[in-house]
Amino acid sequence: QVHLVESGGGLVQPGGSLRLSCAASGSILSINRMGWYRQAPGKERELVAEFTHGGTTNYADSVKGRFTISRDSTKNTAYLQMNSLKPEDTAVYYCNLRQWGSEYWGQGTQVTVSS
Repeated sequence: QVHLVESGGGLVQPGGSLRLSCAASGSILSINRMGWYRQAPGKERELVAEFTHGGTTNYADSVKGRFTISRDSTKNTAYLQMNSLKPEDTAVYYCNLRQWGSEYWGQGTQVTVSS
């Protein structure tokens, strides 16, 4: 079993920045993918950014150039640096990890971009 704990959400003004963290613990053997999804009210959950096993990163078109995913492999922790935030970035952000055919989700952290 894998446990994911997110932190770093909050309220920020448009143009501001936030940094999300996701700490993974438990039976971490070989991570295939780890990253962030988000879900806004009335919308489907969507990929924001992720690492793949091969070391590549994928970003949603809407966040390219503004968000950066990074990781500390020694701590099994992933980070999402979010800059130039827009009201449309408002959502619950979920950490996601996949390994050996299993998928795990964090509890989610709210990000609200509003003046």
